[in-house]
Amino acid sequence: MQIWVDADACPAVVKEILYRVAERTQLQLTLVANQLLRVPPSRFIRSVQVPSGADVADQEIVRLLTAGDLVVTGDIPLASDVLKKGGFALNPRGEFYTNDNIAQMLTMRAFMDELRGSGVDTGGPAAYSQSDRQSFANSLDRHLRKQIK
Repeated sequence: MQIWVDADACPAVVKEILYRVAERTQLQLTLVANQLLRVPPSRFIRSVQVPSGADVADQEIVRLLTAGDLVVTGDIPLASDVLKKGGFALNPRGEFYTNDNIAQMLTMRAFMDELRGSGVDTGGPAAYSQSDRQSFANSLDRHLRKQIK
């Protein structure tokens, strides 16, 4: 199992949690982004820079992941592709995307895009909070304990 991160929009605090987890579990952690990322020196942590462009990082993650890998992303279409390929997808707020909830999430995303496209101010996501951080860390820990047995 490997952990992949859609790193362009991933909160720094989530990356820090993942760095510690990679060292503790000795799992390979790969951050994929359109920009150059600094990562701690480690044989378990690496970053991959992809060319700029819409969904280039997402496509690279899907291309490289194998069934059973974990992808950390807030991107719902990427999460859908990960699930189709047999991977696990976890958002930075600690919620797993599943085959049971992904269709509804994609529908809601399309609806919100349509509203924004017609000029409706839909606001944005709530600020990333301490409880989001804790929820992410707990969900990640439970998942890894289950997978590493």
